[in-house]
Formats: sequence, C-alpha cells, structure tokens
Amino acid sequence: MVSAAEPARGRLTRDELAALVERGEIETVIPVFPDLYGRLMGKRLVGRFFVETVATHGMHACNYLLACDMEMDPVPGYRLTSWESGYGDFRCVPDWRTLRRAAWLEKSAIVLCDLATEPGGEPIEVAPRRLLERQIARAREMGYVARAGSEIELYLFRESYESARRKNYEGLDPFSSYIEDYHIFQGTKEEPLVGAIVRALDRSGVPMEGSKGEWGRGQQELNAEYCDLLEQADRNVLTKHAAREIAYQQNLAVTFMAKWDEKMAGSSMHQHLSLWESDGRENVFAGDRRLGRVAASDVFRWFLGGWMSRAEELAVCYAPSVNSYKRFQSSSFAPTAIAWSHDNRTAGFRVVGEGNSLRIECRIPGADANPYVAYAAALAAGLDGIRRKAEPPEEFRGNAYEAENLPRVPKNLRDAIGRFESSAFAREAFGEEFVEHYLHYLRTEQRKFDGTVTDWERARFFERG
Repeated sequence: MVSAAEPARGRLTRDELAALVERGEIETVIPVFPDLYGRLMGKRLVGRFFVETVATHGMHACNYLLACDMEMDPVPGYRLTSWESGYGDFRCVPDWRTLRRAAWLEKSAIVLCDLATEPGGEPIEVAPRRLLERQIARAREMGYVARAGSEIELYLFRESYESARRKNYEGLDPFSSYIEDYHIFQGTKEEPLVGAIVRALDRSGVPMEGSKGEWGRGQQELNAEYCDLLEQADRNVLTKHAAREIAYQQNLAVTFMAKWDEKMAGSSMHQHLSLWESDGRENVFAGDRRLGRVAASDVFRWFLGGWMSRAEELAVCYAPSVNSYKRFQSSSFAPTAIAWSHDNRTAGFRVVGEGNSLRIECRIPGADANPYVAYAAALAAGLDGIRRKAEPPEEFRGNAYEAENLPRVPKNLRDAIGRFESSAFAREAFGEEFVEHYLHYLRTEQRKFDGTVTDWERARFFERG
C-alpha cells in the first residue's frame, strides 16, 4: 500500500506539478479516463494551460466516448447519449491522487479523471472507474479495505503496428521461437523492450515488482506491486497504455488480446485479492479455521463462496469480447472449471499465501479485461458472499480440466451475455443504469462479430464450400 507520507517515485502533487511547469520540466499534461474497453481517452494539454485552467475547472470531452465501439463508431441505443441528444459533453475532473510523471514521454505528466455531468456535476454512473469506486465504498461501509495485484500478460513482436496491419495480422514474428516460461536468457533478449516498460512505469508512480517470461512464444508478464484496489486498477490501465507506447517508440508491437493465435497460450490478467481492516494493518482473510488445506477466517470463506457463486453470471466482466472465450481451453493454464484449490493452476480460483499474504487468485480474467469492471465484479461478489455467509464448495484436488460435474466458465460471449442479463444480483450490485449500458456494449460487440466474414471462413469455403 502506498501511503500519503511516502509517495511512490514519480508521483506528483498539484503544487509540485505547478512548480515543474513553471521551471519548464513538465511541458505537457495528459488528463485521461478509461472507456468501456479500458483504453485511456483524453487530451494532451500545454502544462501552463492545465495548471491555470483545467486544474480548477476540469476538462470537457464528448460523451459519445462511453457510447461508441472500438472503431469510434457512435452506436445508437444508449440512454447516456445519442444523435437525438446531440452528443454533448461530460466534465473530466482530475483525481489528484493519480497525478504522476509519464516517464516514457518527454517532459510529460498524466492524471486520471473521474467523469461528471455537464452541467450539474453528478457522477457518470456508467463510467468504469465510477463502477469500481462504488464497490470500494461498499467495502468501506462494511469496515474493509480491498487490496489487489494483477498478473498482466502480453505478447511481443518483431513487428511495428503498421507492419502487422499490412500483414493483416497473419504470419507475425513473435520475439521467441520457443515457449519461454521463466526463461532468463530469452528474457534478456526481450529486455530492451520489457525492461524499458518496467523502468518507465517504476519512474512514473507505478511501483513495479518486475517481469517474467510466460507460457508462449514471445509472451511476457508484467507485475505492479500489491496495493489498494482502485490504485491497482489505475496501475493496470497505465501499464497497458505505457507498454503500447514504448513498443511503438521502438518500432515494435505488443498485444493484450486474450487469444491472439489459436495455437498459442492465451494472455491472462490474474486477479489477486484480499480484504484488510479499515486501518490497513491486518488481512481479515487470515485465521485459524480450516477450509480444505487452508487456514483462514470466516470472512475469507464467505468472500470466496460469494465470488465463486457469481462467477458464471458475471463472466462478461472478466471476459468482455468474442475473443475472450477462445482463451478457455483445456490444459492451457486458462481455467475452464469454476472450482477452488490451494495452489492449483488448473482451477478457476487458486488460494495462495498465508497470514497477511493470504489471498484469492481468480484466473478467469483475460488481459483484454477492463480492470475496473473486472475488479468491481470480484469485489461486489465477494462482499455479497460475506453478507449472505455464502459457503464455498469443498476444495477441489486434482486436474480440474478433467473433472466432471463442476460448473464451467461460459463457452462464448453470447452465452455469457444471457447470464448477465438475467442476473438480479448484477442489477442490485451495479445498478440498472450500468447493467443496461454494459449489455448494449456487449451486444454491439457480438452483433459486429456476427456480421463479419472471417479469414477462417474464406480459407474453409472460398474454394471448397
């Protein structure tokens, strides 16, 4: 946990930013916010203008940014905004706790914003960051502080984004010719890019643990330090954004697709989550009650039971695209079964650590997940479990891929949408407004895929069909 008394290297206060701008050490400030995909949207502002104007009054942005698809196509059918309402503005209000240098850019700072109506100043409830903030407030009301860490996986390519596009993303050259899980030598080959990402983030107020080779050719994992939940989600989006920009600077490319190639391992965003006392001193998951091979508290047991019991109906929060579900394959280190076990990577929920390090790892989210939505779902489900005193199933032992009679991760986006739509819990936890907005976003993703002729179809049917 980063304390106010000991800010991470690269973090800035409002006054420090003003002084750096005055001295010419910061020339550009980038106010941003995450959209539904988890992309950072915003503007590049002259440092002087930001300090003199935006710092006090906020910044305007078009509200279609929460009502468009990946191609920036304004999608009809959202209640938030439309052609009929004229696609107006919302206000981007800097969260000063997130102000930091963007060390991978020259003389730049970046700050995350919360979104408010214009006029009125009411929170935009469908904004992903707001969704997570609401769940964190619920935890606080129950006397808990949530902390988390993420394992974010990505693939590296000896390609530029432009060369990959010219190749139609086929025949790409990954950084390695062999699976490099934990390989230090292959990691050394990739260090000019991966090391640059890790060092830049660490200098930008994102304290990093490091990186490691993963179970794919050219696949790596990035880990920021364990911290309070909102801060972890902020670090996740900054990590993915910085990685893309640094790769671009080196004329290389990375991808966070859940499954970029059917022959390769998928890329995950494993969630490690625990609850702490309100003063942040003790992990309330720790205890001496036996649950399978784990010694833990009742709070741990109920949180695990709640998280697991809602996993199927909230799957779209962890796996938001058509591509997401292609990652869930047997013997792939991506889960197919909703089971829990102690230190078992075949189960959807893996329990690790002890004492203050005791935590639950959910292995369902892919690297394509929006971290705010994924963590909001995890926390909401776990807190609901505490309220209901939800008992988890017995600990699973063995190979969960081969087990029968276990609940399963939905097999595709269409199935997962149906489960989310019928979830009374999702509407209670997230609110009707967010659920309907998110459902429209998900249905748009499915509809656009359904209308697309893929390379697989052409290869299969062009000559022989």
